Amino acid sequence: MKFTKKISAALLASVALATLAAPVLAADIAVIAGSANDAFFNRIKKGVDDATLVIEANGGSVNYLTTQNYDNFGPDLVQLINTAVSQGVDGIAIPVWIAESQVPALKAAAEQGIKIMMYNSGADVKDDISGINYFGSDEFVAGEAGGKYLAEQGAKKILCHIHVPGAVNLETRCDGVVAGAEAAGAEVVRLPTPASIDSDVTGTSEALKAELLKDPSIDGIITLGAWSADAAAVAIQQSGRPVKLGNFDLSPSVLDRIKGGTQNMVIDQQPYAQSFLAATMLAAYIDFGIDLPTDPILTGPGIVDATNIDAALAGVEAGAR
Repeated sequence: MKFTKKISAALLASVALATLAAPVLAADIAVIAGSANDAFFNRIKKGVDDATLVIEANGGSVNYLTTQNYDNFGPDLVQLINTAVSQGVDGIAIPVWIAESQVPALKAAAEQGIKIMMYNSGADVKDDISGINYFGSDEFVAGEAGGKYLAEQGAKKILCHIHVPGAVNLETRCDGVVAGAEAAGAEVVRLPTPASIDSDVTGTSEALKAELLKDPSIDGIITLGAWSADAAAVAIQQSGRPVKLGNFDLSPSVLDRIKGGTQNMVIDQQPYAQSFLAATMLAAYIDFGIDLPTDPILTGPGIVDATNIDAALAGVEAGAR
């Protein structure tokens, strides 16, 4: 995978903040994230934990706020925003997943002087909420790369599984998969499953298997999370026929399958970098007036497959990828 020099420079600049003299302001910030039951946010949490060391070294604080689940996602995110505001934070680092719910609440926060830094999702609404910068992947471009990859590997009809229907980042990923696959001559069908079975490997596996049995022309699956790739792998095995598999976001099981030849690829957006950079640069903006001229700062996509699998394994084992 190729990593941008700009991201490396930003990381070094953020870590260097810990060696600076005490600031006039000590930033107290909130970082808002998805469900703690979602394994993706383990990497987000590690990035926040490491950023906290930098921020606390300068006299600030970090409050990490997560939703319970995704059943009432939009309103729950608004409640977290309101909680952060009520705590008197100086800044909020947050993805925008449900724009119609989050944008009004974030606008109100910004009007009170709270600084907003974005990561992971919602770059297109950054100006609407007076966001400072965005750290993350371009979801459409990432999906496009995944759809193109599977089509070029021979898939003719690809199932794109959406585990939280309506979440803008997931819907945009699937839009990209459609564009990339169709440009390479393949067809894409979408399968949204209820948010109530998010992270339910067994329930999701049954839903995916039902689609494979109903439509034998499906020869590729791309899931939008690592846990759902586990569900897809089970569904493919139980269907009894070869189906190419790809997904977004790394995990040990995903990489084990790539290493073993039972999964084709995974799209990495580097969530650790997203949250670490968003938190440290939000604090740097508040404390020191530091802003980066590059906007947005992309942390992906990068495709991991059999050609570079070994280079990705150490980072996953350390909990950072």
